[in-house]
Amino acid sequence: MDPQCSLPHREALRPNSSSGHPHGNGGIGLSPPLRSARPASCCSRRRFLAAALAASPFAAASGGAGMAQADVHRVAVVGVRAALAVVQHPRGAVASVAPPRHSLLHQPHPHRAARAAGPPANYTLSRVRIRLLAVSVSDPDVPLGPAVDESYTLSVLLDSGSADVSAATPWGAIRGLETFSQLAWAGGGAASGGQPIVPSGIEISDRPRFTHRGILLDTARNYYPVRDILHTLRAMAFNKLNVFHWHITDAQSFPIVLPTVPNLANSGSYSPAMRYTENDVRRIIRFAATFGIRVIPEIDMPGHAGSWAGAYPEIVTCANKFWASKAKPALASEPGTGQLNPLNPKTYRVAHDVLRDLVALFPDPYLHGGADEVNTACWEDDPVVRHFLDEGGTHDSLLELFVNATRPFLVQELNRTVIYWEDILLGPKVAIGSAVLPKETTVLQTWNNGSDNTKRVVAAGYRAIVSSASYYYLDCGHGGWVGNDSRYDKQEKEQEGTPLFNDPGGTGGSWCAPFKTWQRVYDYDILHGLTDDEAQLVLGGEVALWSEQSDETVLDGRLWPRAAAAAETLWSGNKGSSGKKRYANAMERLSNWRHRMVERGIRAEPIQPLWCPLHPGMCNLSQ
Repeated sequence: MDPQCSLPHREALRPNSSSGHPHGNGGIGLSPPLRSARPASCCSRRRFLAAALAASPFAAASGGAGMAQADVHRVAVVGVRAALAVVQHPRGAVASVAPPRHSLLHQPHPHRAARAAGPPANYTLSRVRIRLLAVSVSDPDVPLGPAVDESYTLSVLLDSGSADVSAATPWGAIRGLETFSQLAWAGGGAASGGQPIVPSGIEISDRPRFTHRGILLDTARNYYPVRDILHTLRAMAFNKLNVFHWHITDAQSFPIVLPTVPNLANSGSYSPAMRYTENDVRRIIRFAATFGIRVIPEIDMPGHAGSWAGAYPEIVTCANKFWASKAKPALASEPGTGQLNPLNPKTYRVAHDVLRDLVALFPDPYLHGGADEVNTACWEDDPVVRHFLDEGGTHDSLLELFVNATRPFLVQELNRTVIYWEDILLGPKVAIGSAVLPKETTVLQTWNNGSDNTKRVVAAGYRAIVSSASYYYLDCGHGGWVGNDSRYDKQEKEQEGTPLFNDPGGTGGSWCAPFKTWQRVYDYDILHGLTDDEAQLVLGGEVALWSEQSDETVLDGRLWPRAAAAAETLWSGNKGSSGKKRYANAMERLSNWRHRMVERGIRAEPIQPLWCPLHPGMCNLSQ
């Protein structure tokens, strides 16, 4: 099966220091991208190997027993039929991983950002150049899915002339290739004749701590062009994230075109130019699979469904009404009202069409059904619902009606595991009992009350995905977005005993303030307070970008490098082998990684002045 393909020239080196193999607790050095390198002509099923090496800027990692020149002319591929059949994007298999328990932010070393310093100065060239990168996969036909094995081993033996990546699945091989790209410098300095260099004498055995490591992107409040979603998927792969939670619809817009119910998008999207077609969706899913990323769609219902009213007004309660009348309870948690009516039989005909079309488009075995923030006043706006309540019905029973009419359809007929937001079980206003939510086919995503709600969910026996707003909501801290708000008029100190708003330390109108710094993201232990048995039920976590105040113009800066901080903790945790949190040395590593992401085309925000990597240790709070 075409065992060889030509690849761009690589050099390899050997450091004078002997600091042990790269299983330490972190640090990324980066180098200039290989701007002139081109993947050689290979069969398309091998193209991602060339791209992974030629299109990626490389980071050096010290700590090997030695370093070797890399002159990789050939790639031997064993058993990667499945992976190479899907990984064909010209930018290549770039999905970030690292030494055991240490994610994308690799092992300690003295190297600095590309703009700040060159390659390592203290190394000697090995006798043998690396001319072969061997990739082997023992089970190439394993499909991408929940809990897929992403482990791999990577070795660059001293003076062997080869590097080896081996994995049980294609998805592990992709992670190993990214690690290899991060272990290299694009330019090795005078000693190597300017050729790329990689450490030698290293062996890495690596696997993720959590199988679910994701980003939620809301494309309903504001629209994101397909190119920006693909760009984000590529950045996710650099950071070894493997789930794209696509929050497609909400009260504000319904931007996806579904073949059975096209009028939902025709009437519910912002414009014809702000819709995702079937071809768009399939392109996004294929591209994501290229990098070992699952795409989980979310159609939020029965709440957050005002955008359905343009096509089907008869099935939506309180649609297109002012959201927060002072004389009555608010109809929604934010502007944009409307909920599906559980008492109208047509609601379920439309909902089933939506779900059937979604499953036909999205192959992942998980589908997100929303069910958060159900508003009792919105349902009560409908006279039929009011009569139901007057006759002894409850809001909880309304939600139960809806779930009983949609969940079995998803699970039994469409063969999906359903994810719901925690509200469906925990409330606080409307909730249903666990008897309606079989644990075998239900996953709950937490977002309120930090680790407390995670504890409640797993203690009830459910699998959990953690997205705690206090730590993982990346939209927080940008002020309010509702107009005609006189609270901003006050300049004097606010009245004692009242919540701070416009004062220093106040929310400034952001319900989930303050801004979630990368330190806050990194420091969050999603297993805090759980027993060992409860911790086994936590699948992983997702950082969330709700889009009331973001669109494609600020997408990179909102996500990165904060999502990279989450990526490391979800791959390897945030503690070293001693049990102590690695925050103290994470600053330098993340700052360097941010520079490297910028070199890769990701406009990540800086977290330090460039002066800091140029003056190691001088930006610390204490020596």
